[in-house]
Amino acid sequence: NGHDAFGNTFNIYSRPDKPAALPAAATPAPVAALQPTVFSPPGARDIPDSKMGEWIQRGEAIFTRTPENAVGFSGNSLSCANCHIDAGRLKNAAPMWGAYPMYPAYRKKTDHVDTFAERVRGCFMYSMNGKAPADGHDLLVAIEAYAYWMASKAPLGEKLPGAGFVKVAKPEQAPTFDAGQKVYAANCALCHGEQGQGQKSGGITVFPALWGKDSYNWGAGMHEIDKAAGFIQSNMPYGLHNVLSDQQAWDVATFINSFERPQDPRFTGDIAQTRKQFHDSPYSNYGVEVNGKLLGKGL
Repeated sequence: NGHDAFGNTFNIYSRPDKPAALPAAATPAPVAALQPTVFSPPGARDIPDSKMGEWIQRGEAIFTRTPENAVGFSGNSLSCANCHIDAGRLKNAAPMWGAYPMYPAYRKKTDHVDTFAERVRGCFMYSMNGKAPADGHDLLVAIEAYAYWMASKAPLGEKLPGAGFVKVAKPEQAPTFDAGQKVYAANCALCHGEQGQGQKSGGITVFPALWGKDSYNWGAGMHEIDKAAGFIQSNMPYGLHNVLSDQQAWDVATFINSFERPQDPRFTGDIAQTRKQFHDSPYSNYGVEVNGKLLGKGL
C-alpha cells in the first residue's frame, strides 16, 4: 500500500478497470520549410535626395561609365557594369548587394584580409587594366557608398543566393578550343565581334572586348576558365539566362581565354615563374602553349 499527499491509503498494484484517459498530446504545428533569403536591392530611383545620395549617384556614374568617370585609373574601355550586370543588381553576376556585406575578408589572391575598398582597387588593376586609386580616394569612397546603399538592407556576413558567380559542374568532356570556337561563333560573335574586340556606341562600350589589348588583363579573375564559365552560363548571351549547357559554357570560356591579353601587373619578368607563383591552376592558360603560341607575353 501507499499513501497519497492527503494521507489516503491505496494499493499500488491495483488499477482501475478503465484507466483515466491521458491528455491528448498537442499536435505540433507544421514546421515551415526553410527558404533561402531572397534579397531585392533598391532601384536607381530610390537614391535619397541628400548629401549621401550625391555620393551614391557619383558612385553609380563611375560604376556604369567607368572610363568616362575614372580618367587616369581606367586602362581599357570596360565599365564595372559590363561584368556586374544591371548596374550591379543582377544575381549571379557578382552583384554589389552580395559582395559588400562579405568584407573585410581573407583572400587567397592577396594572402591578406582585404577591405571592400581594397577589393575595388584590385578591380582597377586587373579587370580595368589600369591604376588602383590610393586608399581613401574619392573614387573609392563613391563606389563604396554606392555598394553600401545597394546592400544596406542585406544581412551582414551572410552569402545570399545569387551573390558572386555560380559554380558550373565539371564538364563531361574536356573543353577544347575548337568546340568553344563553334559556340562563340553561334552565340557570342554578333555582340563581341569575331575577333573578340567588343562593340561601342557613342564612344561607350556596350559589349566589352573579351581578349586583345582592350580587354581585362591576365590578373583578372575572369581569365580563369572556371569563373568565366560560371558567368557565361548564367548571363550569356546577354539578356538570356542559362540557355547554354554547362559543356558549352566550359568550351567557350576555354576559347575566350586562349588568346593573348594585357600582362599581369604582378609579372616577375619571367612567364614560367609568374605562372608558378600566381597562375598554378588548371583553369589558367597563362604560361600555356595554345595553338603553337605561348600565352602570357602580354600586349
